[in-house]
Amino acid sequence: MTSTSAVFSALAPYGWDEAWADAFAPHAADGLLPGRVVRVDRGQCDVVTADGVVRADTEFVVPRDPMKVVCTGDWVAVDPGGDPRYVRAYLPRRTAFVRSTSSQRSEGQILAANIDHAVVAVSLAVELDLGRVERFLALAWESGAQPVVVLTKADLVPDPVTLAHLVQDVETSAPGVPVLPVSALYGDGLDVFVALVGSGTSVLLGQSGAGKSTLANALVGADVMDVRAARDVDGKGRHTTTTRNLLALPSGGVLIDTPGLRGVGLFDAETGVGQVFSEIEELAEGCRFHDCAHETEPGCAVRSAVESGELPERRLASYRKLVRENQWIVAKTDARLRAEIKKDWKRKGAQGRAAMEAKRRRWA
Repeated sequence: MTSTSAVFSALAPYGWDEAWADAFAPHAADGLLPGRVVRVDRGQCDVVTADGVVRADTEFVVPRDPMKVVCTGDWVAVDPGGDPRYVRAYLPRRTAFVRSTSSQRSEGQILAANIDHAVVAVSLAVELDLGRVERFLALAWESGAQPVVVLTKADLVPDPVTLAHLVQDVETSAPGVPVLPVSALYGDGLDVFVALVGSGTSVLLGQSGAGKSTLANALVGADVMDVRAARDVDGKGRHTTTTRNLLALPSGGVLIDTPGLRGVGLFDAETGVGQVFSEIEELAEGCRFHDCAHETEPGCAVRSAVESGELPERRLASYRKLVRENQWIVAKTDARLRAEIKKDWKRKGAQGRAAMEAKRRRWA
């Protein structure tokens, strides 16, 4: 049996602490070993333990609910020996980054577990897509982790004034979130980023070509992740990272690199959306009606802010889009809510038609 001190010595660099040890106590009493999942692949996973990295089968923890499958970042209980070895259980997650799957069943997919920082990598090699940044941040806030935006390939924007404007644009779309311009090629800004993620577990998220693997290599100090050039035409890259990999950083902290995400569907992220658009939610408290849709209602404080220039129209449009999407995802599993949303849409449609008819009459 591996000693408690040996377990702490081996697993502390991966985030093991007293709280995890207490949670694992019942499994230790059963003779199982603690470990952290560093990679999952086709029903099996690599687990770092005090005895080294072991390959284990997840057969005993394959529930019908996809939200309960073993994923990278999980702390698990594994067999002390045998061939094959099995993961017998995983410890309750502190946080989890979840997106909706591409299926029509409105299921969630966990990309990383037990994370402290959700790092959204955005390439400056292409035009900023602020709507996509807001979408990532909504899921990041919902995960329970602290979101961070890293603007990669900052060396491609040599003019400091232009770079400052780009940072400001993202900061406007990311209230309460650190926004860091970084050049992994030349090391610019890396010291600030390393200090920020130097403790706890961070997950790297973003599209293919965003420079996640290059950034991961820079943090690790070695070419541990394959890197390929992005296409010049649109800045998109091929999926050089095909699995989610957990890496212990030499400067401290743990990093989970993920494949490029083509789709980033919301999954029950009401709180996260509210965090991303906190200024809109604050303005909405001044609306005349508590259920104001910020469209044609009288006394709408949000519309007034748009008209005065205080709130960009793009922000309001993005907010509406994500709120509607999230409501629909939730409604797929809630028949009562689905009926209420359809009724509300019909009501708003009737109001819009009545308003248009009134305008035609005035101009007739």
